[in-house]
Amino acid sequence: MAVPKHRKSKSKKRSRQAANDKRFLGSLSICPQCGAERMPHRICPECGFYKDRVVKAPKSQNAG
Repeated sequence: MAVPKHRKSKSKKRSRQAANDKRFLGSLSICPQCGAERMPHRICPECGFYKDRVVKAPKSQNAG
């Protein structure tokens, strides 16, 4: 089995992991129903619409 000969430093480890980091969301689009920002080609988290249809019930304001 392959085993590393030397221990990786924190900076090497973190720089390697930074390539897989998902901090950047890319472009956001605006929902035509409610005007909230959402990721393209996905259901709006605020109103639950996708392509002029209700796909998921919207989040309730009074839940709790």
